[in-house]
Amino acid sequence: MKLILLAKTYHMKKLFLDDLRTIDMVYDKSTENDFNIVRSYDEFVHYIQTHGLPEFISFDNDLGLDTHGEVAPDGYAAAKWLVYESGLDLSKLTFKVHSANPVAAEQIRGLLTNYINFISTRHHPMSGD
Repeated sequence: MKLILLAKTYHMKKLFLDDLRTIDMVYDKSTENDFNIVRSYDEFVHYIQTHGLPEFISFDNDLGLDTHGEVAPDGYAAAKWLVYESGLDLSKLTFKVHSANPVAAEQIRGLLTNYINFISTRHHPMSGD
């Protein structure tokens, strides 16, 4: 008798951080079910603390106003939280910045790319030095 074990593959959703846009405004409509949407910095942090690090994050930067009418913490603040406060291993994180703000988009890309490169070289140092 053969015993067949079926491993259930857990598919971690992708995360979409944006206060206004819908998935189909940035990605193909057929990918909508692959994403969970968070609309604020606080929702972003709560989602990751509750569900863990997703396989992919799509960042907007400008996240509108908070409940007091003040400028809300932005996508760059979310990226900084990931790097400096979350305590998570970001070495396998993939991301895209879909912000229309080119300066802020580069800040997010630069921070995450540099940090991921740094931890990758720390885990896998170049040989021969």
